[in-house]
Amino acid sequence: MNKDNGFPYDGANGDGDGDESADALLEATADALLEEELRQAAAVLDPVPDFLRQLALEAYALHDLDARIAELTFDSLVDALPVRGVTDAPRMLTFRAGALTVDVEVTGDGLIGQVLPPGSARIEVLGGPGAARPVAVDSLGRFLSDDPPRGPFALRLRTGTEVIVTEWLRA
Repeated sequence: MNKDNGFPYDGANGDGDGDESADALLEATADALLEEELRQAAAVLDPVPDFLRQLALEAYALHDLDARIAELTFDSLVDALPVRGVTDAPRMLTFRAGALTVDVEVTGDGLIGQVLPPGSARIEVLGGPGAARPVAVDSLGRFLSDDPPRGPFALRLRTGTEVIVTEWLRA
């Protein structure tokens, strides 16, 4: 299309598309060069810390495509009323995914929790640079981990037919 008169034929090359495609190519090249310059400037002026890059890669590697996400419905740091005189109260968390509920108490000594309704399940504590740590679940859905989470963590539950992963939280 001719930019001057709006007609689809400019008479010079017969099709009218040569100038537009060349302009689009130049613009795309300029955008790519600008993006690369900005990427290099950010790498020098505000680099991503190595540990954060590693955590991001590991969190993505742990991503389960078939997993349902259990939504955080209660967090005592946000939802609970403070109790006078209690300085080191455990953090209470409740996650929900459909009819399944997972209650978790996070302390300096580890995790204590219960899966409701009770049933057979396998739980893994997912965390930063370490591998997933399996946690035993009894017939009432109760579980205990003597290893407190350090940094970001999530729980992966495997029931008979599905995989459920909680939201990631910082301990």
